[in-house]
Amino acid sequence: MGRPRKFRRINFLPRADYFKPRGIPMRALGEERLEKDELEAVRLCDLEEMGMVEAAEEMQLSKSTIHRLLQSAHKKIAGAIIHGRAIRIID
Repeated sequence: MGRPRKFRRINFLPRADYFKPRGIPMRALGEERLEKDELEAVRLCDLEEMGMVEAAEEMQLSKSTIHRLLQSAHKKIAGAIIHGRAIRIID
């Protein structure tokens, strides 16, 4: 049994939770699942231009956890764009 997941403070909820490439039918799409904590890390570091230390404090996490969240989110977002997949934001 793994360690329980630490609380992650998220101060943002997206207006949309599904994004898909135009011109590709839903039945033909693959999907990347982006968790809300990954999205919050991207918002803080990339959009709000916070450093990882500031973002970690804001989300009440360690710097290494923020780094892992960003790595995972960037890989998923890049994969969706490059391979023409949809992005679903999940809890």
